[in-house]
Amino acid sequence: MKLFIAIAALTASAANGQATDAPTAICIESWRYQDQASWDSTLIPAFEAKHPNIKVTFVPNLDGSAAYYAELPKQLANGTACDLITARPFDTSLELFNKGCLEDVTDMPVLDNFSATAKTAWQTDDGAITYAVPMASVITGFIYNKDAFDALAIETPETQDDFYAALDKLKEDGTFIPLAMGGAGDFAHAYGSEKGFMSIGPNYWKGEEGRLALLDGSEKLTDEQWVDPWRQLLKWASYTGDNGMSLTQEESMELFMSGAAAVYPVGSWELHDLEEGVNGTFPMGVFKPPVPAEGNQCYIQDHIDMAMAMNAASPHKEAAQTFLDWVGSEEFSTLYANELPGFFPLSTFKVSVDDKLQNDMISWREDCESSIRPFFQFLDRHDPTTTAQSFTACGEVINGVKSPEEAAAEMQAVLETWYEPQMATKPSPSTMPSPSSAFTAVAFKSFGTTFAAAILAALLE
Repeated sequence: MKLFIAIAALTASAANGQATDAPTAICIESWRYQDQASWDSTLIPAFEAKHPNIKVTFVPNLDGSAAYYAELPKQLANGTACDLITARPFDTSLELFNKGCLEDVTDMPVLDNFSATAKTAWQTDDGAITYAVPMASVITGFIYNKDAFDALAIETPETQDDFYAALDKLKEDGTFIPLAMGGAGDFAHAYGSEKGFMSIGPNYWKGEEGRLALLDGSEKLTDEQWVDPWRQLLKWASYTGDNGMSLTQEESMELFMSGAAAVYPVGSWELHDLEEGVNGTFPMGVFKPPVPAEGNQCYIQDHIDMAMAMNAASPHKEAAQTFLDWVGSEEFSTLYANELPGFFPLSTFKVSVDDKLQNDMISWREDCESSIRPFFQFLDRHDPTTTAQSFTACGEVINGVKSPEEAAAEMQAVLETWYEPQMATKPSPSTMPSPSSAFTAVAFKSFGTTFAAAILAALLE
């Protein structure tokens, strides 16, 4: 049943400052414990100033995203989850909606403030039901130490040749480690895939064109445009210093923040922590993933990442909806973007952002075509997911355990065992994948309702 609660009386009372009852207390679940201060000092006070009858508490999982994904379904099932749920895109949240844990918010007028593309990440596969209010997307590229580049008169790279010329110059000089990229631990492998393979990859497989071709079976993971990004990651390993591959993800980030390394593959979600860690000790800049050759169209990974959903079992749905209405407002978009550099608003409002690094990354959308992570819709409806396989492949490639060609062939072989467009023999509808019951640490991404519906129709023929 669609939710559409009349809240005129509540908002009128709040607007007049009339607290006729004790304030309603609601809370927000999230994996983003790093954002506690921003919620406590800026976002929640701004909301409560307009709605004094509602008191909000931000309650993140202090153990991070993996623990959040593992514990949230249990909390929703046993009735201990908060009223509002920070939701990752696609299958992770769709699974919860299908279990009746998230409220249908399709009829909320505030959803008109978002494009159809922004909403698809939190809709059923047919696009009929929306179960969250979109919040933010993230972009990947590179961040660099401007002092290191200036000392050697290095221009920000535009092409692959420019990129390696810069790294070679840094390596020859020896003052800075050219590239901070760890090779130890699952986290390093996951980020190596997300900020390496999936970041530069769209420039090779031509963004959505290649991703959709993989989905319809006309391209394979063993094609050159899909293997080339792995080859680049293998080449990167030689620029990480004598002990680079022994570093964890956290250690490689610390290496860059210390000023010892010149370049760091970055997700925009890391900008806040990087700016705090560097604390002005050296100036930083960002550059987009270099294109393979001069004159090539550029593509960026622009990943719809985060939304706010309502717990279907919340005892405070009026208050929760009031908060969701605010999440869809221009005020929230502006405050959120400025409080949390690197999380780009998904609303259609033109938001003014003070952070230069964030503005520079957003500006890439003007020249480059946006693309989503290649495996996050449909191709992750298998155990192990294709995304998880890419994490493993990253670790194997950058550490020299397997060649790029071997890693790609293994991923393709698994895909051919279950994904119909990549199979020689079409299976019956009963064998086709549905959203995984496993609540994984992987975010999922879609590519629009029309194409999603078409793929589903093809799979069920």
